[in-house]
Amino acid sequence: MLRNKLYPTLIACCALVIALFVPATQALAKKDRKEARFVVRIENISSPDGQTASNGTKWPFALSPGFWAVHKNEVRFFNDGRANTPNGLEMQAEDGNPSGLVNYLMGHHSSMQHGIFNTPLNGMTPGPIGPGGVYEFSITATEGQRLSLITMFGQSNDLFYSPDPDGINLFEKGQPISGDITSKFILWDAGTEVNEEPGIGPNQAPRQAAPNTGASENGKVRKAKDSTFYSQTTKLLRITITPQPQA
Repeated sequence: MLRNKLYPTLIACCALVIALFVPATQALAKKDRKEARFVVRIENISSPDGQTASNGTKWPFALSPGFWAVHKNEVRFFNDGRANTPNGLEMQAEDGNPSGLVNYLMGHHSSMQHGIFNTPLNGMTPGPIGPGGVYEFSITATEGQRLSLITMFGQSNDLFYSPDPDGINLFEKGQPISGDITSKFILWDAGTEVNEEPGIGPNQAPRQAAPNTGASENGKVRKAKDSTFYSQTTKLLRITITPQPQA
């Protein structure tokens, strides 16, 4: 009889201990997560002689100002095979303007660490980077976070470079990643504007009369089909990430 009366009391006590222990364990696990500061460097390593169009015109490969965010696994800014969502990606992919993506984040994920890169290293004013140009920025991340980065292929209608939609895992086996991560980047087609030949299309950013002036495509985000530049990523740009020594 006494045993029957004690069981509910014991169960209640155990439940209380678990309720107190789990939050403490979670807080400790969060505290124990490693943190690191990284420098991300984006270089245009394309030939200074330029690329050659089908009509013989020479044009310089360029990368636009872009957008970055440090986030958890469930956050995506686009999805392969799905229509572009109204989050600013179209503005970035067509005009090299990251402000739409920033505005979207401020309205939906305002606490997420994010930013733009728009001024070439040692430059004084914002602008794209041509051959030899460099962008650089710093981020701070904890274990379990990922990096998303988007920059426009400047001589296109709506092509952009970005890693897989899930982003790049900033820690591997508990250690911050380091080195050349260019191979993780893919040339994507936003599917928002009809493609013209790279470097000479009249509706591409360097030649269009105004932003967002090309014919709408109303397609889906997908890997770019242009065989020449889709396969040349590591010969045109270099993206490296370097963890910084802790103070």
